[in-house]
Amino acid sequence: MAPTEETVSLGVLSDLIGYHLRRASAVMAGDFARALEGTGVRQVLFGILSIVDANPGINQGTVGRMLGIQRANMVAPVNEMAERGWIDRQVDPGDRRAFILSLTEAGDAMFHHALTQIREHEANMLSDLEPDDLRHLMDLLVRIEARES
Repeated sequence: MAPTEETVSLGVLSDLIGYHLRRASAVMAGDFARALEGTGVRQVLFGILSIVDANPGINQGTVGRMLGIQRANMVAPVNEMAERGWIDRQVDPGDRRAFILSLTEAGDAMFHHALTQIREHEANMLSDLEPDDLRHLMDLLVRIEARES
């Protein structure tokens, strides 16, 4: 008899941290999308909004590097947010080839609305973890991220 979803073996995947990180990330991303449905905010847009909120007047290229987004791939999301009125984009006086970004009032409002939704999403998704577990998980994830080259 062929294995069913209840009886199938994951084989070596069961032992691979990367597999479980990818699956956990997919579960979190799916719930993230549901939590922000109807806002127009996606993970990449929230990442950009967050960096710009914390660093008004930041260079667009710096935002991309902080988020691991290639320079060419920053253009479309920044254009989208500018069209939505969330981001103000000005030519960088120090480098006329670059742009500096700031949140507009609408962008600030959307950022804070999305942040509230995201905090609720994370609280729901991680509700069965103790505060010490969450701190430990965050520490481990940050240590893994630090290995990025």
